[in-house]
Amino acid sequence: MGRMVTQASTLRIGALVPLTRPGWAEAGRHLLAGLERAVRDVNESGGIGGTPLDLLVRDTAADPQRAVAAVDELDRLGVAALAGEYHSVVARAAAGRADGLGLPFLCASAVLDALTEHPSPWVARLAPAQSHGWRLYADFLLGAGHRRIVVAAEPSVYWESGTRILRERLAAHGATLDVLDARALTPGALCEELVSRRTTALLLLVGHPEPAVPIVRAVRRAPRLGGILVGAPAGQPEFAVWAELLGADGAGVPFLRYLPERLGPLGTRVAADLREQLGGAPSFVAFEGYDTVSVLAEVFRTHGTDRAAVAEAWPRVTVEGTRGTVRFSRTPGTGVWQWAWPPVQVADRDPVAPDRFRVLHTGTGAGAGTGTGAGTGTGAGTGTGSGAGSGTGSG
Repeated sequence: MGRMVTQASTLRIGALVPLTRPGWAEAGRHLLAGLERAVRDVNESGGIGGTPLDLLVRDTAADPQRAVAAVDELDRLGVAALAGEYHSVVARAAAGRADGLGLPFLCASAVLDALTEHPSPWVARLAPAQSHGWRLYADFLLGAGHRRIVVAAEPSVYWESGTRILRERLAAHGATLDVLDARALTPGALCEELVSRRTTALLLLVGHPEPAVPIVRAVRRAPRLGGILVGAPAGQPEFAVWAELLGADGAGVPFLRYLPERLGPLGTRVAADLREQLGGAPSFVAFEGYDTVSVLAEVFRTHGTDRAAVAEAWPRVTVEGTRGTVRFSRTPGTGVWQWAWPPVQVADRDPVAPDRFRVLHTGTGAGAGTGTGAGTGTGAGTGTGSGAGSGTGSG
């Protein structure tokens, strides 16, 4: 009787979040903060036709099998939809299982292009496909004059996909990209390879804090690598732990994040709420979490809570999110309903003040990249500026 009352009195959303290692727990904490903040806002405004939302959180810990088990459990508990997940390989496993069960899944943060093996009516995504964002990152490198790029990588479907995207984009413009196995080389040996190859940019496609932190420290201290750019397209420098571990060495490392140059009124209010909740500036991942619940809430209000109705609503719903207007469409190579596209930035931490971010390059609309110089900001999405040095191109 108690379970039946609970199910009738709340509308359940299953949340998949990495909260423990080997998952990226800090990213998971931000994702969960955004999900929770949005649930609170929806419930404070009356819920869904008077029924409050209830978030059932499961820790995926970057484990695909654990995520699949969580999807099965949440399906049995009768959730109306799934939300979240940060790690791409985990999200792909969860998406495949959700598709098989006929359970709607709105993926917040994972970017791997092919989240499902075939086009799925059940799965939608807010984060941009990896090919979209990483091509923009390659355009940034080209615009900054880099032609000899090296990737330090660990084995992963996600890293391998990113390497392929970068190589194809760079090669089309006469640049080269070599791959070094980060497991096989010490940081010192990696530095020697960079010198011998006359590398102008090193990209870290590795785990954090190991081995990313020792690699950055070694490069920063290598006298012959004083002019090299260190980049981390996957976004590690966005989070406070990067600055805590690396200090000034962690500044000037360009990364991708999915924020507009300026937040609108909703984004500004949510940023303030999330800052209070997190005890610091929210990352773009927190906004992804908030927008995920906002979209699901609008779907429930306008199309109902039946699972089939939720899935049918993906191409019909329009939601004003914290980072822009969310609409879903089919895009080649993804297999899911995709927001095409969220705003994309290449940013870094300001070497003069590492707690501030500089926006170096942006992508808007269907992928046009524009140079934005070295504008700065202390909060999410507040960096602006114009000037030379970051190049232009299509993303």
